[in-house]
Amino acid sequence: MRIDPLGAAVAPAPLPAEAPAGLSLCDLPLHAPAQVLQVTLPQQATERDLVLRLVEIGFVPGERVRVIAHGLPGGEPIAVRLGDTTFALRRFEAGFIRVQPLATDAKAAR
Repeated sequence: MRIDPLGAAVAPAPLPAEAPAGLSLCDLPLHAPAQVLQVTLPQQATERDLVLRLVEIGFVPGERVRVIAHGLPGGEPIAVRLGDTTFALRRFEAGFIRVQPLATDAKAAR
């Protein structure tokens, strides 16, 4: 608490919510390697079940991922390579997965 000039106690302003690090999997450029940072927890119970399924199939911190294709029209579904498996995710589902792009080796890309 702080005191205003008139002597009244003033509650501190709430801190802004920190944005999760990295970017959403649905925003990851095609073929860019990345590492899962976190799967965000949604507010609604029905979405929590979806997030639980994402974790159960392997979208866990530390796993490497790569977006390999976008469907047409509208870019859905997103084909995502996780380990040796390819998954098709809706953009809504991929939005719960936060990733950190990894540096690419120019020689390896050739």
